[in-house]
Amino acid sequence: MSPLIETLCSGFARPFDPALEDGDFRLNPGTRDLLVRPGLRDAAVLIAVTDDATEPRVILTKRSANLRKHTGQIAFPGGGIDADDDGPVAAALREAEEEIGLPRAVPRPLGILPDYITGSGYRVRPVVALVPGGIALRPNPDEVEDAFHVPLSFMVNPANHLRASRVWQGHERFYYEMPYGPHMIWGVTAGIIRALYERVFQ
Repeated sequence: MSPLIETLCSGFARPFDPALEDGDFRLNPGTRDLLVRPGLRDAAVLIAVTDDATEPRVILTKRSANLRKHTGQIAFPGGGIDADDDGPVAAALREAEEEIGLPRAVPRPLGILPDYITGSGYRVRPVVALVPGGIALRPNPDEVEDAFHVPLSFMVNPANHLRASRVWQGHERFYYEMPYGPHMIWGVTAGIIRALYERVFQ
């Protein structure tokens, strides 16, 4: 087992304080009360880490251009928690199976990071799980243009967590971005990666 996987597993040996929260507001002081509000939609994403002794990697997707929102963006497999899902873990596993063909019985869940509140009105539950290295993925073209792997060592290296900003609704908003090869990981996905680093690897 690689040292990164050992750290990951030990980080989830005990549950996180349920009062902890992460979100877009952490880089934008004064916005928490605007983002943490009634009516947030519940969602879950799967941070699937390959259990590889040499180079653990994380599965990411490029969202299809056929989708109505966030087309072409880099994201974890995931989506809304349905009424018939048995909680966020079940939702994340279902979404990963639907989006990238990862059988829901394959991942071994380790735990759930604190809620991540997004500026678009979602309360995201990031589910962290181990999957076997070399497992074949079958992206659903209706939802996913591509599925690829990023080294966990890249993701949890703070030197790769760049701060950027853009004007949104008349105000400058800050966010993380992480260029990786031809891909730009940014926004909520990069924010969740930063939260994983801070909660487990820092």
